[in-house]
Order: sequence, then C-alpha cells, then structure tokens
Amino acid sequence: MPWYMLLVVAVAAERVGELLVARRNAAWTLARAGVEHGRGHYPVMVVLHTGLLVCCLAEPALLHRPFLPALGWPMLALVVLAQALRWWCITTLGPYWNTRVIVVPGARLVRSGPYRWLRHPNYVAVVVEITALPLVHSAWLSAGAFTMANAVLLAIRIRCENTALTAAVPA
Repeated sequence: MPWYMLLVVAVAAERVGELLVARRNAAWTLARAGVEHGRGHYPVMVVLHTGLLVCCLAEPALLHRPFLPALGWPMLALVVLAQALRWWCITTLGPYWNTRVIVVPGARLVRSGPYRWLRHPNYVAVVVEITALPLVHSAWLSAGAFTMANAVLLAIRIRCENTALTAAVPA
C-alpha cells in the first residue's frame, strides 16, 4: 500500500497545482470583467474532492482492502489518462480554465482541443478519476459513494456553467 499512498499524495499535489493555476486564472478573468457564478456549490465540490482523497487512503487501510492486479492496474491506467485529459483541458482553455465558474462577457467559446468533441471534457476526466482512483486499491465503497455524490454535484455544476456561458458568450 505505500505506493498507493504515494499515488494519492501525488494526486493531492496535482490538485494543489490546479488551485494555483485557478487562482492565477481567476485574477486574469476577473480583471477582464469576469463574473463568477455558482459560488454556493463550490465549497461542496472542495469537500467532495478532499473527502475522496481521504477515503482513498482510509478505506484500504481500515477495511484491509487488497490490491487486486486485474482491477488495480487498469484503474491506474484510467487515473493517468484522466490526468492527461484534465491537463489537456487546462492548457486548451488557457487563462479561461478555472475550478470556479467565472465567465468573461463577450468571450468566445473554445472549440479546439478536447472541446472539439465534448462540451465539458474536464468533467469526463473528473468522473473517470473519482471512480478509478479508489478502485486502484479496491476501495469500492469510496468509489461508489463518491461517484454518486459527484453525479449530483456535476448535474448542478454543469447546469450552472451552461447557464452562465449561454448568458455571457456570443453564439
């Protein structure tokens, strides 16, 4: 399990890196008259993602979950692919990417990178990671609970984001 602990710590460090990028990008968008939407659900999102990381460590340790290679290795590959997709989204959106919903009125929708094919590819990465990361070490309770909670949160988040984009971005 020590290597799994390192994986979860690496994902947590990646999240801190995302927050640093998001803070810089928030300042950039707000300086351009960006408007934040959905502040109410943001703390819930932070708790969900932090709780996931804690449970990824706690469930295997407390419930003696074994590493099952037939499950763990494919799930690890999905975690790595989710990270790659997430950073493709971040680099494609550039200063418009954020962990918050901040929209600059009049800005054009990005339709390059993964946004050529999907409206919300970053959320695909989030869904895959929230399901796969716990399953790397057989934490199936965490995978199920956080996947369901994330589905509810993403329904709210995507509705908020779509409404904000529709109101602020020209067709």
